[in-house]
Amino acid sequence: MSPQAPAKPHETYCVVTYGCQMNDNDSEIMSGIMEGRGLRRVESEADADVVVVNTCVVREGAEERALGRISNLAAFKKKRPDMVVTVAGCMAQKEGERLMEKLPQADLVVGTRDLFRLGSLLDQVTTTKERILAIGDVDKPVFLGDEGVRRRHNVKALATIMYGCNNFCSFCIVPKTRGREVSRPVRDIVDEVKRLADQGFKEVMLLGQNVNSYRTDGADFADLLAAVNEVAGLERIRFITSHPKDCSDRLIDAMASLSKVCENIHLPVQAGSNRVLRRMKRFYTKEQYLELLEKVRERIPNVTITTDIIVGFPDETDEDFHDTYDLVEKARWDSAFIFGYSPREGTKAATWLDSIPEELKKHRIQRCLGRQEQISGEINASCIGQQFEVLVESVSKRRESEVMGRTRGDKCVIFKGDSSLLGTLVRVEVTESYPHTLIGHQLPTA
Repeated sequence: MSPQAPAKPHETYCVVTYGCQMNDNDSEIMSGIMEGRGLRRVESEADADVVVVNTCVVREGAEERALGRISNLAAFKKKRPDMVVTVAGCMAQKEGERLMEKLPQADLVVGTRDLFRLGSLLDQVTTTKERILAIGDVDKPVFLGDEGVRRRHNVKALATIMYGCNNFCSFCIVPKTRGREVSRPVRDIVDEVKRLADQGFKEVMLLGQNVNSYRTDGADFADLLAAVNEVAGLERIRFITSHPKDCSDRLIDAMASLSKVCENIHLPVQAGSNRVLRRMKRFYTKEQYLELLEKVRERIPNVTITTDIIVGFPDETDEDFHDTYDLVEKARWDSAFIFGYSPREGTKAATWLDSIPEELKKHRIQRCLGRQEQISGEINASCIGQQFEVLVESVSKRRESEVMGRTRGDKCVIFKGDSSLLGTLVRVEVTESYPHTLIGHQLPTA
């Protein structure tokens, strides 16, 4: 029997990402690992020797889309047996063994704490021709250096400041897939942001499942913001996500006083019914949340606030939903992400009957979305005639003669311009508005 011919070296890779900004950052890390080994990025799975699908399990829809994408890779794998299909992320961490059984086309299943081993794992798969399951202890995170990270944008960058979550909301699987909270040292984060600024990045997004819980060596999140604010060359600081119960006066004061911290905060409320909030284990009431919004708006002029809402939680009554709809009216968020509840295996809520019919969930979603769309439109209409500092991020997808940028409040603005403006801060006067977009024209520099 003749010896098996050596496999052709891998030359290209493709990463498909589902889920949150944390997954985006993990995908950048994995891209950097592969490019460090000489692989070149391509945009289509059909052209890739290595395909990584970075998955999410926070909501059923994201999970189903990822599974569908992986299933479709079977056809490519059949034509090109040397293609390496890798499943990464939260679904891999939670469902590793099941995925190995369910998806024979998957050569490698790698969890959230083992992505740093991707290079050696790919070598092992290629050499041994064996499938590998790499799922480590979710409570032992490893913080990676950022030198090899392959950033997807040239103007703004992501920087993870902590992993995990200690809140264990009854509907949320994140503590099971990301582990308990562990914070990076302030010095490490500041050094990473300095490198980003030196590379020309103008904006950094600080990432954590609950950045308000950041704690290390006596420093809290407000201290970290103050340290990052001192980085020369950096223009803007954003962060996500903030748990309302941990949004302290120190954090609000830091946002108000630090010049580079943008006037924008995402405060997921999840529900407007106190009964549902208790069952969700959110540890605040509707009234306390509204008081927090009032405090934030009072101390931070022109702040923009966004949120997440879940409708159709188990046993949500008409009265419960009315309380949530009433909160949409009173809170007047700039925008809101509104989803129907989907049970996540391994959570407390998954042990309760998912009692709300899908059609009723859809009806409630549409009611909230419809009203929020009106409110977003009203808020954006009030911007007409105002001038904003805009960081130009890209050429517009609609027309090459236009560019897209964002205000400090994270509002999307489109105006005439070309690629020479990318990465610059310009003044724009708003002339037209839509619920999710502002249109304007650039003002001459003083």
